[in-house]
Amino acid sequence: MPFDSVFAIMHAMRIVLDTNVLIAALIGSGGASRTLLRACLRGEFEPQMGNALFAEYESVTRRPPIVEQCALTPDQVEQILDAFLSRCRWVEVYYLWRPNLPDEADHHVLELAVASGASAIVTHNQRDFRRSELIFDRIRVVAPGAFLEEEES
Repeated sequence: MPFDSVFAIMHAMRIVLDTNVLIAALIGSGGASRTLLRACLRGEFEPQMGNALFAEYESVTRRPPIVEQCALTPDQVEQILDAFLSRCRWVEVYYLWRPNLPDEADHHVLELAVASGASAIVTHNQRDFRRSELIFDRIRVVAPGAFLEEEES
């Protein structure tokens, strides 16, 4: 890999891509979620990954309703997921914050963002994250389209 590519990846903004963004990128015909996934694959952003988020990605991408909606074969989805994961920075989450989000299943996403020093959680579920009892001012919670617009300006 050329030095300038390695340098760009080392200095890319750390983000956590919620599972709903990955799924939207896979089953949608385009849009901001797919654009953001492609940007991550090019190294423009550094997605953060933890064990819980990885397990959720694996589980949700294999659910029959998702497989049925996706124009890609399961093997193609697996290849995209492998390529995406190869761009991720793996983070061990040692401390569980339990920010009392409305959906218990979302805690691991916020905990990963805190543990990794991510600048943003990119999600289609902003409302639930904003209702956290613990507020982390340095972590933006933003939809894919708004995130991309912010980064362009």
